[in-house]
Parts: sequence; C-alpha cells; structure tokens
Amino acid sequence: MAEGVETKQADISITECSYRRVLEIISSKWSALVIYALEDGSLRYGEARRRIEGISQKMLTQTLRQLERDGLVRREVTPSVPPIVDYSLTPLGESLTRTMSHLKLWTAEYFPLVEKARQEYDQKSGEDAI
Repeated sequence: MAEGVETKQADISITECSYRRVLEIISSKWSALVIYALEDGSLRYGEARRRIEGISQKMLTQTLRQLERDGLVRREVTPSVPPIVDYSLTPLGESLTRTMSHLKLWTAEYFPLVEKARQEYDQKSGEDAI
C-alpha cells in the first residue's frame, strides 16, 4: 500500500446495527400484521386469523410463537374444554406499535414519491437499454 494512505475501518456492522435488529422483527409482513391486529387488544387465535387476510394457520402459529419468544406477545391459556387461548401485546410490544405508527405515517406521506421515483428510474433504464 502507498505510504501515507490510510485504510478506513468499517464503522457499520451487520451484527451491531440496531436498525437491522428491529427490522428482523418487523420486516416479516406477517409479524407487522399480527402486531397491528393486536394493537386494539387481545384476540383469540381464530379472531386473529380472520382479521389478517391471507395468513395461513402455519404462518400465524409460527409468527405468534416468534413474537412471544421476542417478548412482544403474551399467550394466555384459560383451562377449559377446549382450552381458550388469548394473545395480546406485552408492554414491550405496545412500545413497538408507537414506532410502527411512525413508519405507517411516513409510508402514507412519502411512499407515493417512492413509487414515482421507481417509475422514473424504470423509464430511464428502459431508454438506456435501447
């Protein structure tokens, strides 16, 4: 290497990035939708499944388990025949809904600009290809 030339150390790490950590939780479309569905209060499994369009039984089960593992969802079983299972957000999960609401507001305000930029890019890219 040439004398006097310094190499810059990476200052952004995939393992340390706090944004990446939270995005691991909410980037799954199902996680975000389950959290949104539970925002208004507890739901039984069947109610959650009816509220979330297109989610399979398997995906709902996996998503609820992962959110419970992450400490965002509470699962309460009431002993009966059959058992009654309610899902609700924990205080930690409720705190995430506030952050997610900011993303929702940003999306409502700015996503049309993203779509416009995509169209312009695609048109320009198409012209460059000719």
